[in-house]
Amino acid sequence: MKVVVGSPGTWSGLLLRTGQCVFAGASIGVMLSAFGFSNYTAFCYLIASMGLQALWSLGLACLDIYALRIRRDLHNPVLVSLFVVGDWVTATLSLAAACSSAGVTVLFVRDVDFCRRYPQLSCGRYEISIVLAFLTWLLIAVSSLVMFWLLASV
Repeated sequence: MKVVVGSPGTWSGLLLRTGQCVFAGASIGVMLSAFGFSNYTAFCYLIASMGLQALWSLGLACLDIYALRIRRDLHNPVLVSLFVVGDWVTATLSLAAACSSAGVTVLFVRDVDFCRRYPQLSCGRYEISIVLAFLTWLLIAVSSLVMFWLLASV
């Protein structure tokens, strides 16, 4: 298999997975610090999706560290197939959660003016959390395309 930037068992793959984990964790942290997030299903779904993403990315980052430490190649077709499926599932869930949360936030901020009427809502924190979720999705999209490219090159 080809060695592509972001492939498993490389430094670039480790940085990509670490970035996914950090942005997902930051998205969770910002949303948890916002007042009243638990009243809205989309925001709870965002936390659940980012939690799954953080766990998946952390697990693969640990695998990358292990592979780098013992200098082992992770370009096994079965292993790459597992990475492809996991990345595509978490990418789909992350995008759906970020989009649904963004829709609710747009409704609050622009359509019904909830943020102006109810200043106790943390609309700014909702927006920051959603931006971090989209950044997480961007990194997982890159990772999933790299994995798919690796699988196709078998």
